[in-house]
Amino acid sequence: MDAVAAGARELVVEIDAAGGVRSLNAGEIWTYRELLYFLVWRDVKVRYKQTVLGAAWAVLQPVLTMAVFAIFLGRLAHVPSDSVPYPLFAFAGLVPWTYFATALAGGAQSIVGSQQLISKVYFPRLLIPLAAAVTPLVDFAIALATIVPLLLWYRVAPGAAIVWLPAFALLAFATAFAAALWLATLTVEYRDVRYLVPFAVQFWMFATPVAYPASLVPEHWRVLFGLNPMTGVVEGFRWALVGGPAPGPMLAASAAAVAALLVSGLMFFRRSEATFADVI
Repeated sequence: MDAVAAGARELVVEIDAAGGVRSLNAGEIWTYRELLYFLVWRDVKVRYKQTVLGAAWAVLQPVLTMAVFAIFLGRLAHVPSDSVPYPLFAFAGLVPWTYFATALAGGAQSIVGSQQLISKVYFPRLLIPLAAAVTPLVDFAIALATIVPLLLWYRVAPGAAIVWLPAFALLAFATAFAAALWLATLTVEYRDVRYLVPFAVQFWMFATPVAYPASLVPEHWRVLFGLNPMTGVVEGFRWALVGGPAPGPMLAASAAAVAALLVSGLMFFRRSEATFADVI
């Protein structure tokens, strides 16, 4: 009996803290893809549970905001819209912005809101902010389809630039995911970040050409203006959907800013995730 016990091998599984982008195991994320699906499906069901209008809220939010912008900025303040009907101009910018703002708010609370799950089982923690960025894509798709009747109403046909729309959608997703990584990690460490997020979203919207065209910004400042990642996203969506000036150098600046934000967000998240279960 002692010989058997002496010869037995003890299996020890050791989980070390991650250390930056190099430790990011994409294969592990793929292995847990079903969990990502269920996290997204859970959030979608919670979002529309016991609601009267259901998925119609995905359309009402940008449509009502567009109506306010069209009345007060388009008609009364005469804000230019790059020769595009102002309601169509505003809605084309609000569709990606609404997705981003929703993903940002959900991503900031994603880790704290999943404390019971995190403290009990192991899985890649990166799936939680990833699900927070994926879930609003359902609303985004619904709102994007709503622009078709507006295009028909104003008799505006998208040009050849429409082929770039998936690239701009991917850029919007990368921006939302990168910002969610930062905010989710900061909210775990500093709970008052949750009070800062609504103000930050409002300020960010005014710093983004949602209600006004980027052409109002002096040309020598536009590259700096493009360092706001959502500038390239919003201007790119308008260019692809309703025409207008191409984003140009602003898009390159926005893409570079998104890449830097995403890489740094991944490093920050992976460096802090080992303490999530203890801090939450």
